[in-house]
Amino acid sequence: QVQLVESGGGLVQAGGSLRLSCAASGRAIDNYGMGWFRQAPGKEREFVAAISRFGTSTVYADSVKGRFTISRDNAKNMVYLQMNSLKPEDTAIYYCAADSFRRLVDGIPVDYWGQGTQVTVSS
Repeated sequence: QVQLVESGGGLVQAGGSLRLSCAASGRAIDNYGMGWFRQAPGKEREFVAAISRFGTSTVYADSVKGRFTISRDNAKNMVYLQMNSLKPEDTAIYYCAADSFRRLVDGIPVDYWGQGTQVTVSS
């Protein structure tokens, strides 16, 4: 019922920053927890970050803690992922997801996904 479109990916040098955006349509995102996942070549999709419906709780993967920040603006139906101090191992396709906060944190969202945006970090 909700459609998600990611943007903001690109090529950056190690140590650089990017901000990813997720635009939702079809349904207000305050119906959902929101999250970011990523998938590197040859790897399984992995959890990056999640934020609860009204932004009161956030959870981050250990690998990005202290470097990435997830945020949401329900009035604009937007979710963001600010990525700082990027490392080559952050290279992946990043996906926006909508589901219950619990399922996002557990890493098993099944409701809605975007098409992804490519992030490439050079050394």
